[in-house]
Amino acid sequence: MTTSSASNASAPTTILQPGTPAPDFSLRATPDQSLRLSELRGRPVVLVFYPADWSPVCSDELAIFNEALPLFRKKETQVLGISVDSVWSHQAFIKARGLHFDLLADFEPKGAVSRAYGAYDETVGSSRRALFLIDAEGQIAWSYLSPVAVNPGADGVLDALDAL
Repeated sequence: MTTSSASNASAPTTILQPGTPAPDFSLRATPDQSLRLSELRGRPVVLVFYPADWSPVCSDELAIFNEALPLFRKKETQVLGISVDSVWSHQAFIKARGLHFDLLADFEPKGAVSRAYGAYDETVGSSRRALFLIDAEGQIAWSYLSPVAVNPGADGVLDALDAL
């Protein structure tokens, strides 16, 4: 399911749809460690694309995913946050917010992974607020594009995970 971004009518309103192979990527999780999506094959993965560390809606959204981690772990599902912020910003944000999942830096080339998933907003230079559930075989099982000012929460992706 997709919805258009209310904050930017000129931004594309489609993201990768269910049944599409999830584009592989390698992004920095820390200054000296990268994570490759294909390394997680064999279990579900949730990708949480969000505009920016430190913004109020993003902080709330990531806090909800942090609180829901036991539900995702029970289903052996990896949660990953992705934005165009640097690894240094991510590390400070993780520490300040007490997050217990990786935030990946889609920093350089800026937004390349967000673009691959249809979740990049060229006009503002950041990821849009999009969620993807990738199944154990590497296919997108569910996707959702939220208006940038709306926290979509975790219920939709948890329902989609239950349906796998």
